[in-house]
Amino acid sequence: MDLLTGPAIDAGLLLLRVGVGVTFALHGFQKLLGWFGGGGLDGTAAWFAALGFGSGRSAALMAGAGEVVGGLGLALGFLTPLAAAAMAGTMTTAALVNNAEAGFWSVNKGWELNGYLIVVAAAVAVTGPGAYSLDHVLGLQQLAGPIVGGGAVLLGIAGGWLRWVTRDRGDTGG
Repeated sequence: MDLLTGPAIDAGLLLLRVGVGVTFALHGFQKLLGWFGGGGLDGTAAWFAALGFGSGRSAALMAGAGEVVGGLGLALGFLTPLAAAAMAGTMTTAALVNNAEAGFWSVNKGWELNGYLIVVAAAVAVTGPGAYSLDHVLGLQQLAGPIVGGGAVLLGIAGGWLRWVTRDRGDTGG
């Protein structure tokens, strides 16, 4: 069930989902394919290796896939809680990778932007993607809500944290 209804709310959810979801997916295409000035799989893997993720290849694949699948899923409103979980997991790892010790504010290289994206993903997962979504067309609105949507995002956050703490530091010393 969509917890909020009405054409204005549905249009607002569509704008939010498409704007955030497409941008998120584009970051994944940067990592995986080198599009839009990204490093591609090899460059991203080297960056992750420098951060202590072993060879970096699996981390690059996971991050890129999480961004593409999560972003496109959110933009389309398709299996929205799973898309939100992918976004939240990827951004949790990113927050930890990108100097979480620096604090909240991004001006100090903190996790501010990562936090915003987790909140957006959680809000859409809990609220539902609205009438202008594949979930609505396919009759999957019951996937939304505090328990299913919120639970999926919490699992995504836990998965992102687990990816961080179990990273294979290899012989990089990181």
